[in-house]
Amino acid sequence: KGAGLALEAIPADIDERAIEEGGAYAPQELTLALASAKAEHISKKHTESYVIGADQVLVFENEILHKANTTQEAESKLKKLRGQTHRLISAASLYKGGQKIWDGQDEAQLTMHNVSDRFLERYIEKAGKALEQCVGGYALEDVGAWLFESIEGDYFTILGMPLLPLLGALRQEAMGEGE
Repeated sequence: KGAGLALEAIPADIDERAIEEGGAYAPQELTLALASAKAEHISKKHTESYVIGADQVLVFENEILHKANTTQEAESKLKKLRGQTHRLISAASLYKGGQKIWDGQDEAQLTMHNVSDRFLERYIEKAGKALEQCVGGYALEDVGAWLFESIEGDYFTILGMPLLPLLGALRQEAMGEGE
């Protein structure tokens, strides 16, 4: 919305874990597969609209970590990530009429401070919904920023979407402008 797109958020009713378990995906491939599956699913129901599907995975020590289901799971994940570097891989797919027009992805590396248990307790008290709604248990655009020592990569990628390449694809497709 901040980029000026008029949009409606429609959750895709797909089984993400089944997609993940159904193939031997590298993290980059999984992110694209999930974003594409979401966009394709919605695009078949809204054939006249441009549909954007997006997904993000967190990779730590060659393992994909998922969103926490509880505050306790989020705390355990944050303790694992503190003082370490992890990757966020974000992907987006653009569909219309059930057909893929474009997809792309980007990656960022984030290094957390080696924070104390007490700091994490205070963070958890303030983090709210981010603990279970964000794959890392943090929202960088909110109090989650306090957790980080360094970040390498695009801000929008960290927020969950390779926005600038997506806007380029939309500009080219919908407005007839080339790169």
